[in-house]
Amino acid sequence: MRSDGTPRPRVLVVEDEAAIRDGVVTALADEGCAVEGRPDGSTLAADLAGFRPDLVVLDVMLPGRDGLALAADVRRAGDAGVVVLTARDAVPDRLAGFAAGADDYLVKPFAMAELVARVRAVLNRRGRWPGAVEVGDLVVDEPAGTATRAGADLELTATELRLLGYLVGNRGRTVSKTQILTQVWGYGDYDPNLVEVHVSALRRKLEAHGPRLVHTVRGLGYTVRP
Repeated sequence: MRSDGTPRPRVLVVEDEAAIRDGVVTALADEGCAVEGRPDGSTLAADLAGFRPDLVVLDVMLPGRDGLALAADVRRAGDAGVVVLTARDAVPDRLAGFAAGADDYLVKPFAMAELVARVRAVLNRRGRWPGAVEVGDLVVDEPAGTATRAGADLELTATELRLLGYLVGNRGRTVSKTQILTQVWGYGDYDPNLVEVHVSALRRKLEAHGPRLVHTVRGLGYTVRP
């Protein structure tokens, strides 16, 4: 369960490249998902029956049976969503992915923030992702692209909405600038000043309607608390 009592979406990641698999598992776990990672599809049937994922992230080029064949297995087994990862970006490859039952298709290399956004979108369409998050008088519905404070609509850029969504998703915890860069922008090697600039802009918009919500934890990062 999440800290707010809602169930955690379950995601199975099947990817043979350990660095990619571990990065995806970590990113989705940071978003509040319960995540399991596998290097191939040899245990897929057992995972579908035991772990019962709400969504499966599948690489196409896997040892043994490929991701498209596994996507078809996921579809036959139940109603879990499927997001396919592949280096193939030709139209016939995309069509083959959707024909196998994929809900979405992401081409490598990809930004981790985009993968997280696509996973959330698929889970949201299937009713498996909690919608709006409330912190005091702030309501953030990232899938719907809206945020309000004290009943007033906040005019946020797409980046500011992703940033706010990440911060409220980790409310009560301190997140570092590196974590924010990785999760919101997809990379950890940008200038940390980028985070400071966007946090400052976000604070101005939030504090136009109430007291401070996004707090600086000196030397560590930022946290959201009413």
